[in-house]
Amino acid sequence: MPKDTKAPLAELLRVPEGERVDLASFDARATPAGPADKAAGLEATARMGERLADLQERLYAASTGGDRRRVLLVLQGMDTSGKGGTVKHVIGLFNPSGCRIKAFKTPTPEEQNHPFLWRIMKALPQPGEIGIFDRSHYEDVLIARVRELVPRSQLGRRYGQINRFEKSLAHDGVTVIKCFLHISAEEQRERLLERLDRPDKHWKFNPGDIDERALWPAYQEAYEIALERCSTEASPWYVIPSDRKWYRNWAISKLLLEHLEAIDPQYPMADFDVAECRKRLVEGV
Repeated sequence: MPKDTKAPLAELLRVPEGERVDLASFDARATPAGPADKAAGLEATARMGERLADLQERLYAASTGGDRRRVLLVLQGMDTSGKGGTVKHVIGLFNPSGCRIKAFKTPTPEEQNHPFLWRIMKALPQPGEIGIFDRSHYEDVLIARVRELVPRSQLGRRYGQINRFEKSLAHDGVTVIKCFLHISAEEQRERLLERLDRPDKHWKFNPGDIDERALWPAYQEAYEIALERCSTEASPWYVIPSDRKWYRNWAISKLLLEHLEAIDPQYPMADFDVAECRKRLVEGV
């Protein structure tokens, strides 16, 4: 049954808990509930900026009054899916002083000496902040699965550990927004070729990306398993069609807006006598 296009975007893009996931059935060029075209999408995203900035300020201000709520945006996807572009074009709408951005790379020797969630917990946003993970703890069930870096028995336990971890975050006031940036194999090829054809993009190219691309089917399967096992009521996954960059940016901006509006942070009440302070200033004290 088709989803109601008048529903919140979060309902249209979320992976229902326990549902079988077949990424081949998701159109990476689709624009569910989106603006009519690129020009309209860019305009709509820009218009959301003021409202997003206002909600971010309220979230940050509320933390000074003891509100522990915060937001964690998790960005996962194949190489060139647009994790960095999302940070640039979407997170750029916020005040950077209230954001905590972390790009996870290959674990360091120190990190390898700890449980896989150790480095994640160290990077979590503080109350009032918006955290952004460019890759995340899901690397430990994605590349670890594809490259067979850990035994399958250990890998299987990690899905449950992730679910318990994310449930604990929700209990601690963290709204987790997990976005899988879904691109097609052909779109990835075009983006990699662009990086080779443009000298100003060479710094973004890694020959190892070609080797990883050869494992595309294995990665798709790994993502499907992660989406199936770790899309929960407390922390659902959202599949973002990302072949069209403008739609990706609009959709993630819209998801952030919907979640921040649901949080509805409020400015804290003054803990001082406002009238008395005003009187002192007016009288020149």
